Amino acid sequence: MARQGTVLIVEDEEAIRDLVAFHLESAGFQVLQAADGEEGLRLALETSPDLVLLDLMLPILDGVSMLRALRRQSRVPVIMLTARTEEIGRVRGLELGADDYVGKPFSPRELVARVKAVLRRTDPPTEHLAAGGVEIDVAAHRCYVDGRERELTLTEFGLLQALMERPGQVLTREMLLEKVWGYDYYGDARTVDVHVRHLREKVEAEPSHPRLIATVRGVGYRFAP
Repeated sequence: MARQGTVLIVEDEEAIRDLVAFHLESAGFQVLQAADGEEGLRLALETSPDLVLLDLMLPILDGVSMLRALRRQSRVPVIMLTARTEEIGRVRGLELGADDYVGKPFSPRELVARVKAVLRRTDPPTEHLAAGGVEIDVAAHRCYVDGRERELTLTEFGLLQALMERPGQVLTREMLLEKVWGYDYYGDARTVDVHVRHLREKVEAEPSHPRLIATVRGVGYRFAP
């Protein structure tokens, strides 16, 4: 299984730490553990984990105090572990810069899903992609084919970026709608076909016989340089 990243669990209850660690390690994460806020802060600053799971009710240094100290030196993503009744603590944590919270008791599978979701949101954006003679500069919103710039609309650029970020992977029309148009788009999935056709006219040498953006019949599209 591919390594997903390193997660630091700061939780004083050993049984919960072990349970969460087991599920994270099963999902491919490397796990570090701390039993109090002071140790957790030290490990967070010394090891630079990809994400911190932080219990609010901790000995020596409570979770809110640890988060406040951590945020002075680090922007590491933090998910708080809180009792269902700890509304004030959750609010303070979010105000201090926590990225999400999970109420106890929680499903370990849900917690792993939350960790993955937060890491996806906080991943640094791709700045440059190149394959098959096509290059895109995401920050500058520029596209080059065999060294020559091509003018793409915002939607065409978004489609090309989505496909190039997953070379060889089939993306369904629904996936492309969600990625490019957003969660709230309820239009016809055939909209994707129209924009892919326009995109091919700009990046393919022979749009009627595409070599870059392949159609997977009945499913969607694949960037296959």
